[in-house]
Amino acid sequence: HLQEFVTVLVRDPRTQKEDSWHSYIDYEIFIHTNSMCFTRKTSCVRRRFREFVWLRQRLQSNAVLIQLPELPSKTPFFNMNNPHHVDHRRQGLQEFLEKILQDALLLSDSRLHLFLQTQLSPEDMEACVSGQTKYSVADAIHNFASLNRRFPVEDEERKKEKNDADSDSESSSSGLGPSDDSVSCGCKANPASEES
Repeated sequence: HLQEFVTVLVRDPRTQKEDSWHSYIDYEIFIHTNSMCFTRKTSCVRRRFREFVWLRQRLQSNAVLIQLPELPSKTPFFNMNNPHHVDHRRQGLQEFLEKILQDALLLSDSRLHLFLQTQLSPEDMEACVSGQTKYSVADAIHNFASLNRRFPVEDEERKKEKNDADSDSESSSSGLGPSDDSVSCGCKANPASEES
């Protein structure tokens, strides 16, 4: 019997501009697992600190008796331009997820799976979990994965065929959030090639 494993990596912090005044950092969350709990065996999404805070609150309200691990502290001195700060936070986020993924009760919370394997916003994750969306949790995860798998290849093909910018590839997000997020997430199907 194969030992079940879940590998989670939080990596590749990138600065994203919200508007001309505000920027934030998001991190890639890479999952590789053989666990039956997971819809997808590998996945790759980008999340920001604020979304981790949301996740922890929701998990805690669902699992009242569990002492959830802490997130890295939200310090007023956090400096996005300081690689040490950013890496310290990245490590803290990774440890947070590693601990959570060892808990069977937390693993049964659909929000955790949507957080780790789709790009849905907290509002959309909440709606999906409470059955207010046309798509189920599994649909959301499968749609996100197929979007990810298909996209880069299709894009290349399209560039070869015609080099004009009128293709409407941006609108094929099937209502699961902007598709360009998923494209920028350099996720390969084979996790071994990801190690640097």
